Amino acid sequence: MSESVSVFGGRVPAEVELLWKHLKNLNRDTFTQILRAVVDAVDGQDCCEAVREISESGFISEESLNHVMAGLYALLKEALCLPALRQEVFNEDLRALRIPEEFLADVSSVVFGNRQTSMNVSDRHQGPSLAKLEEFKWRVDVAISTSSQARALQPSILMQMKLSDGHLYRFEVPVVKFQELRYNVSLILKEMNDTEKRSILKIQD
Repeated sequence: MSESVSVFGGRVPAEVELLWKHLKNLNRDTFTQILRAVVDAVDGQDCCEAVREISESGFISEESLNHVMAGLYALLKEALCLPALRQEVFNEDLRALRIPEEFLADVSSVVFGNRQTSMNVSDRHQGPSLAKLEEFKWRVDVAISTSSQARALQPSILMQMKLSDGHLYRFEVPVVKFQELRYNVSLILKEMNDTEKRSILKIQD
């Protein structure tokens, strides 16, 4: 089944692959309530109260409820992160996952309906962003007078970095340490180049 589901590209997560087992005996109303709670969770809203009400209804066991919510969450999160996904392809994926036909339209409408625009899932799942390097300056400096005799007349590299968040960092690097850094960077680049040349990792046309 995993190979025929295009939305995940590779292997289908276990919670999604087992989803059908916990849906086959579920009634439409309960499924709709669960789907609504999962949509709220994907959208970053609190769904604890909705989940508690579903659990207390007695129409689904706690174990099955957990499986259904985990499977639907993984499925919707992945589908909503694929802007080029076509609805007919997604519907075929749902059938390949053996999602009951009576639930198929509801799941598909979440991804391709009006709520898709309000779920900025791809941005939300990118995680925290780091400041970018905006400006970098450097110069070689030689200390003529210093409290340490060993450092006298020894060149060093003064560096200044300006980041996109406005922070400014200045630091000094001895030439010896800079040469170590240069060597290690060159070594890493060489190893990356060697790795790319291995035929097992080449992208075949």
